[in-house]
Amino acid sequence: MSGAATLVPLPVILPLCAAGLKLAIGARLERVQRFISAAVLLAVLVVSLLLLIAADQQGPQVMNAGGWAPPVGIVLVADRLSALMLVISSSVTLSVLVYSVGQGMADNDETTPLSVFHPSYLVLVAGVSDTFLAGDLFNLYVGFELMLTASYVLMTIGGTLARIRAGATYAIVSLLSSMLFLAAVAMVYAAAGTVTMAQLPARLDALPQSVAMVIQIALLGVFAIKAAVFPLAAWLPDSYPTAPAPVTAVFAGLLTKVGIYAMLRTQTLLFPGSRIGSVLMVLALLSLLVGILGAVSQTDLKRLLSFTLVSHMGFMIFGIGLGSPGGISGAVFYVAHHITVQTTLFLVAGLIERRSGTTDLQSLGGLARLSPALGVMFFVPAMNLAGIPPLSGFLGKFGLLRAGVHDGGALAYVLVGGATVTSLLTLYALAKAWNVAFWRAPTPEMCAVGTVLESTEEEPAGGGRGTSPGGIGDWPGGLRVLVPRRVTATFGGQEITTSSSLPVSMAGATAALVAFGLAFTVLAGPLFGLTDRAAGELLARSPYVEAVLHR
Repeated sequence: MSGAATLVPLPVILPLCAAGLKLAIGARLERVQRFISAAVLLAVLVVSLLLLIAADQQGPQVMNAGGWAPPVGIVLVADRLSALMLVISSSVTLSVLVYSVGQGMADNDETTPLSVFHPSYLVLVAGVSDTFLAGDLFNLYVGFELMLTASYVLMTIGGTLARIRAGATYAIVSLLSSMLFLAAVAMVYAAAGTVTMAQLPARLDALPQSVAMVIQIALLGVFAIKAAVFPLAAWLPDSYPTAPAPVTAVFAGLLTKVGIYAMLRTQTLLFPGSRIGSVLMVLALLSLLVGILGAVSQTDLKRLLSFTLVSHMGFMIFGIGLGSPGGISGAVFYVAHHITVQTTLFLVAGLIERRSGTTDLQSLGGLARLSPALGVMFFVPAMNLAGIPPLSGFLGKFGLLRAGVHDGGALAYVLVGGATVTSLLTLYALAKAWNVAFWRAPTPEMCAVGTVLESTEEEPAGGGRGTSPGGIGDWPGGLRVLVPRRVTATFGGQEITTSSSLPVSMAGATAALVAFGLAFTVLAGPLFGLTDRAAGELLARSPYVEAVLHR
């Protein structure tokens, strides 16, 4: 085992140990607890970067827990794909943690974020890392269950009726998919005698095609639920928008991509040749079109973004369905891009809620004038998601469309057209949200949430108007300034504190993710080179198998 291989379990172990320590501390030592969380996630990011470098230069890094070789022991594997996913996820989770600390401080809410949010959040990070590193199907199932346990707690923080209802829906769907996953794992073990992914290719290839097909459909069905692929995505738009902004952001950015990662891993390693690639491409087309049509019809920003999330899963399924080196490479690139951009947009939605008290587009207006920085932080990732050249969203979509044209099949060409239409409709939906929320004048409805209030009757000596307590003051030049007050969030039902100036840590974390998303454009060449190598390694299968089995 190489030196880098000894680092493989750390992205799982460090967050779990920190979560246990923070639960033992409770609500005491607030600054120490924040430091622990940030330091652990920073360490996970550093370890992930080291694993990515080692996996790219030396091949897959393998760690056998307790020294027990598979199939007896638990095996963790960091190849190019899993290491890249670790780097992206750890960067995003660190930024969201900083954002959440700023939100708790702005709300003067010290106890709940520290005693409940942070331990649950760290367990969620451990579950995501375990899923990316799992070398057997049962450990993959364990990673999913870690995420489920933590995500239900995070989704229902605050205890409002809307969040409990959404959390119950999410838990029911997740538990159902977990039961189906466990049944699928049992089917694999009954048919192949192992659940170690490195041993399964040879054994599944030897099975009757009908048996392998049933196993493939069972696993894909489970992962499609996790990834919110149409028609198994109806739960997502009603569940995600009710959670607190940091929770919604990390759920939208990461949890659905865990399902996509599992599809990439199993389709290339266990079921090569795209036996049901045409079915995946049909589902990709339906996800693209149904999701974006749902987004166009929304009047709330969070729900709009939730439907674009469902829609853009279709781009990734498109690449997996093609099953070609270009398709897999494009899918991996788009996963990395989408994790970052979608997380950023949901954090911006949280800042909009912080600034105006609502994300209802009909009640918003004038934000570009009131907060230019917020306007920039929304506009850049929105255009990136829409695929405006030369941003990474355009490059990722172009790679997938090029792979579709290279495939040459009728269904591939239909998907190329559907993906193009989806990109245009995404641009329309996000441009509409920009025009309504940022460009037009403030609407009367904003008075109801404390963004625009009548001025005081008293006028100061200078002739200008004063500021009404807890409301808005009219100042020279017609500028209206928001004064902090408690309002109820649009969907969650939890009170938040509005603020005329965005909290530094919240805005800083969001700006960092905006810059991280732009870095994909600047570094698109090296990143596409990495995803091409990752696709080649996935389709070859032998590097993964030989590294785990030491052949």
